[in-house]
Amino acid sequence: MHDASPRSGSMHESVEKYLGRADGAASVLAHARLLMRAQRAYDDFAPASLARSSGVANIKLGSVVIHADNGAVAAKLRQMAQTLAREFLKRGFECNGVVIKVQERPRATSGPAPTLKPLPPRAGAELQELAASLPDNSPLKRGLQDFLARVALREE
Repeated sequence: MHDASPRSGSMHESVEKYLGRADGAASVLAHARLLMRAQRAYDDFAPASLARSSGVANIKLGSVVIHADNGAVAAKLRQMAQTLAREFLKRGFECNGVVIKVQERPRATSGPAPTLKPLPPRAGAELQELAASLPDNSPLKRGLQDFLARVALREE
């Protein structure tokens, strides 16, 4: 194995060698590219309403794995599994079947982070009283104190 220390060559050089090896990251990169191509194809032929709520998760042993955001989408996709498999085949993917799993995909957050609305004075006062009545080592007391510190109390 190549030593990546500065005395034996640059770190960049050893990373490049690793990425170029057939048993290294090159196969991972090739698989990632395959998945990206499959996702683009899926977006082209799947009904738009379903494509927005699902996506290609993996391709292994000739099966295309699609993750659906919820059970309703998964049920519709399962009904279309043979059609989806044929569409992948038409586009040059090795596909002997489609597997549908329910797993919500991570979504990019859009817009500003939600802001906490000020508490009405009575609610704030009651929460402060509750926090004061709890033992000092209580996790609930610390949680209430942190919450009250973040939320501005509004005047009536």
